[in-house]
Amino acid sequence: MSSTHPPFRASDGERDRAIEELKHRAVEGRISHDTFVGRVDQALRARNRHELDELVADLPRRPTLRQRLTDAVASLSEFTTKIQAAWRRPRLPRLALPDDDRERYVVGRGSSCDLVLTDLTVSRVHAELRREGDGAWMLVDLGSLNGTRLNGWRLVGPARVKSGDEVAFGDCGFLLTAERPS
Repeated sequence: MSSTHPPFRASDGERDRAIEELKHRAVEGRISHDTFVGRVDQALRARNRHELDELVADLPRRPTLRQRLTDAVASLSEFTTKIQAAWRRPRLPRLALPDDDRERYVVGRGSSCDLVLTDLTVSRVHAELRREGDGAWMLVDLGSLNGTRLNGWRLVGPARVKSGDEVAFGDCGFLLTAERPS
């Protein structure tokens, strides 16, 4: 003769734990607000522990203390690596944006350029800075072989530049400034 016992009735504490778990998952963005509201309603109507367990069974497990510590150490290590890389990065020479009435400032290896760079990766007429009507400067590559980069990205068309931007003509990099170096 087999006897089956009815499932244990869910206690208020068990309901509270299930609702708390659902709340954490909603805050983490793991479940939508509608899902949260629907499951809380089911938790309040649950008759036994099994029904409560089913409400959270499909949710991914929350990270353990060990996993959170590992993630924190990994984040700190990544941050430290970025700081060290920034510290070791070469200091770029400054290139002051012209503060006179010029509309065009040409950069290249040719002697007729406003900024003459002797590096072989720089074309004879490499790029130019153009002043717009509002006073802003645009950087334009003039079909150079080794390209012009703005903040690490190779230019494919005119781009607005400002003080603090990094520009490179071939292998010659500069930090743009608005003031004249002393």
